[in-house]
Amino acid sequence: MLNPNLPEPDLLKTLLEPLLDDFVYWFDRSRVLLETEEIAFLGTEGQADLLGRVMQALSEVKTAKTLLKLTNNQVGVEMDVLMPWHKLLNECWQVSMRNRIDKSQKRE
Repeated sequence: MLNPNLPEPDLLKTLLEPLLDDFVYWFDRSRVLLETEEIAFLGTEGQADLLGRVMQALSEVKTAKTLLKLTNNQVGVEMDVLMPWHKLLNECWQVSMRNRIDKSQKRE
């Protein structure tokens, strides 16, 4: 359980740093998928659009991570910034699941 008495920088490090690491991991996996596979149901333009949004979000997350480290955990990230990243990851997960289902159905 988290200690509510942690100083704010420690709390940010404890909560925000792993969250940003997760965003980087999942956005990078999504980037690899979108760069290496043709996802028919997205179409070429849709896939390029999603890849562009993933690349933008990945850059933003990496910038937030850098700021967190450079300020010794004195900088947070607003929920208004986190929520679009979360929604984009959800979209990526749905694309990945559908892609996996489509591939398995084609093998049958």
